[in-house]
Amino acid sequence: MPKEEKLEPEDDATMEKPRIRIPVYILVCLFGVGSWIDINGLWVELPIIVQHAPEGWSLPSYMAVIIQLANIGPIAVTLANVFCRRRVSNKVVIYIIVTVGAMACMLLPFFWKHTSIVAGTNHSTALLTLTFLLAFVDCTSSVTFLPFMALFSGPYLTSYFIGEGMSGLLPSLVALGQGVGGNPECHNVSYINSTVVNGTVRNFTEYHNVYVTKDPNFPVEDFFWFLFTMMLVCGIAFVMLNYLPVARKEHIRTTEASVYKAVPNGENGYSTCGDCVEMGSTKTDSSSNTPTSSERDIDVLITKKKGLSRGGYIYLLCVQAWVNALSNGVLPSIQSYSCLPYGNTAYHLAVTLGNMANPLACFISFFLPTQSFLLVGVLSLAGTAVGAYILALAAMSPTPVLLGTTGGVFLVVLAWISVVGLFSYVKVTIGSIFREEGQRALLWCGAVMQAGSCVGAFVTFLFVNVFPMFQQNDPCDL
Repeated sequence: MPKEEKLEPEDDATMEKPRIRIPVYILVCLFGVGSWIDINGLWVELPIIVQHAPEGWSLPSYMAVIIQLANIGPIAVTLANVFCRRRVSNKVVIYIIVTVGAMACMLLPFFWKHTSIVAGTNHSTALLTLTFLLAFVDCTSSVTFLPFMALFSGPYLTSYFIGEGMSGLLPSLVALGQGVGGNPECHNVSYINSTVVNGTVRNFTEYHNVYVTKDPNFPVEDFFWFLFTMMLVCGIAFVMLNYLPVARKEHIRTTEASVYKAVPNGENGYSTCGDCVEMGSTKTDSSSNTPTSSERDIDVLITKKKGLSRGGYIYLLCVQAWVNALSNGVLPSIQSYSCLPYGNTAYHLAVTLGNMANPLACFISFFLPTQSFLLVGVLSLAGTAVGAYILALAAMSPTPVLLGTTGGVFLVVLAWISVVGLFSYVKVTIGSIFREEGQRALLWCGAVMQAGSCVGAFVTFLFVNVFPMFQQNDPCDL
């Protein structure tokens, strides 16, 4: 009889799971926080800023367009990598954009109120210029931060996406603590003017209604210093990930890193700026075109053909373009018109809680993923219906339905939370489906995301500022 061969135990090295060093894990998380925190933070501060900006309620539409224009950053980096790969250092680019982001945040407390005349109209030129720089930083981070993470083994990517999610959650929590000073109150103020008539001094009293708002719990300047601190922390974390011995030990070999290489595909990606789909992001976010928010590991970006039909391919691309046009372009531009008639508090809650719904939806998609085309369609239609309600409120501004009622405030806040949550889930789901189709599919996905975001932002800007369909009003005139 043949002798039984004794099975030898497998090599421990092949069975051992990658070990995670907690300090490095935390540093990666802090590094990820810097990806979108400045634009997300600037957006949740809008309920206070619009009260002082000369653009008034139209300020979000200016910012939405500026964020899309900032995609010149990732485009330039992508072209440089294609034509001058050996001359472009990804680490140097990261050092530059983090420095620019920190400097811009440091300048905001001093200059955000500065205005100048442009084309005969007063504009917040300093604020809008610094917004462009911050959007440039965040958009460019979408095509530089992930490739840098290829230096680390897969488990650390989870920490990066946690940090990216926190970039939307942290400023929202801080803004909630800041408050907005409540709703404006109308006060009747008298002014006494003295006039000389036939050698006699006569006093005339004039009465005017002015609205007064209380100060928030801490000023806008302090919030901007918070953003500066977080960008500084991001930069310090990046330096330590490159030079700290415990972090360098976690760098994987070049040949191994090529397996984990991230696939950049476009804008803020923005998230755009808006807008990258963020695991926590936020697009806000903000915004964006890098559909990697819910990835468990970066090695899933390796080409893996599953065979989407041509019809399914086109269907998902069209849905992705539509969803991004609404979530990153149209709706953010008119958010102030849909919320401010109900008061500053309603706008504040809609912005902050809506921004928090983004990472929540991404976490849900992480634990409850789906590849059902039917569900994607149903959720997209539901989000579109809610978006139509928001557009209707904005079009009826400054006297929308249920004005002056608690129900009106509740519905508009709920609508914003719902539309952000639904669209975030749809974007991540479609990104996950294309991720399994390979790099080319991801490229097309990112392209239509950014195209939809740009078209939505520019078209809405025209309707808000050139062909005014939305009206602002003084609360005391209602």
